[in-house]
Amino acid sequence: MSDTEFLDRVDFAARTGNDPHRVKAAETFRAHGWPTRADEAWHYTDLKASLRSFDLTLPGQGAPDVGGMIPRTAMPKVIFVNGRFDESLSDSSRFVRRFDDHASARADGTRPLVSLNTAVANDGIRIDVPGGTDGGTLFLVSVTDTPCQDMLAPFHRIAVGAAGSLTVIEVVRGAGRYMHNVVTEIALAEGAVLRHYRLQDESIDAVNVTTALVDLREDARYEAFTLNYGAKLSRYEAHVTLSGPNAAVHLNAAQLLAGTQHGDITTVVAHRAPHCASRQTVKSVLAGSARGVFQGRIEVAQWAQKTDGYQMNQALLLSPDAEIDSKPELEIFADDVKCSHGATIGAIDPEQMFYLRSRGIPEAEARAMLIRAFLDEALEPVTDDEARSIFEAAIDVWWQKGVL
Repeated sequence: MSDTEFLDRVDFAARTGNDPHRVKAAETFRAHGWPTRADEAWHYTDLKASLRSFDLTLPGQGAPDVGGMIPRTAMPKVIFVNGRFDESLSDSSRFVRRFDDHASARADGTRPLVSLNTAVANDGIRIDVPGGTDGGTLFLVSVTDTPCQDMLAPFHRIAVGAAGSLTVIEVVRGAGRYMHNVVTEIALAEGAVLRHYRLQDESIDAVNVTTALVDLREDARYEAFTLNYGAKLSRYEAHVTLSGPNAAVHLNAAQLLAGTQHGDITTVVAHRAPHCASRQTVKSVLAGSARGVFQGRIEVAQWAQKTDGYQMNQALLLSPDAEIDSKPELEIFADDVKCSHGATIGAIDPEQMFYLRSRGIPEAEARAMLIRAFLDEALEPVTDDEARSIFEAAIDVWWQKGVL
């Protein structure tokens, strides 16, 4: 389906009520179109090829059956079913309310999927934690069980006031054939802390594109970990701006991909103030004919002196047919900085395997031990016990699928 055909078939009057922000976003997307490999930021990920057999204008139908996809927890939960907030399943905290579409205009010609989300967003939430308040832990769960080829486009906004704190555990699961185009806007005031842990466990027939737009003020801290685990094609794109001095961000991620899965993690960390620090550790474990992508960019403005930026990408290939594309970038205009990046790609060390096998450890168990050790560094920032148990369970299931 071409860009024009797609837009012409979307009933914007029904979806938007002719909201001017959405109309502007639709015009922006129409002018740019779907991103293609000719776009530098999408050079390694062919989104259009994955969407050729989709009719993204068809709505989901039928009664969803999602009970088994929702984590069992006593923590407050915000549940989205087929892209829409489900109040009957949710047990949300006092900091959560339904999103107001008129609060933000997000059309952006440089990020067409953000414009598309703005144009057709079907629901979303706002999480507002007042200054000086500990918001505790909140589960944000999106589950999909739709028999139609639909595009789900939720928009979320998370704001933490000065010296406030919050932990968000985001779980995305699904069954069926659909596209999930999620945009999350995050604003952290002076001294605020957000811990954001995310598991992407979509249907193997689905496409997931998630964009996080993060702004940190003075002394704010953003700690994030993403595990890309499901979906036929997934792309997690994080744009983080350190706009106040002494702000810090940790962007860690891991990908466990097999078969013909394609996983893309793209980050842009913009240092716009002095004395800020950024850390990125992204690890991929690829089996079968899976393909992983990491594009990481650190930008340092001229006035962002004393910047400390670090970026590491490592890939473990379990098959000769697996592939990883790694593209680290540094753009530095300041002269008093400490910035570094690195990348390693390899297979399981045969000497380490021999050592474990010689001590009576079965081959599959030995491989699992080595892979788990490889992932431990990326998991280090996950200090929340519930979040860590979710990631560990997902890794265990991956072993059980016979990947090893």
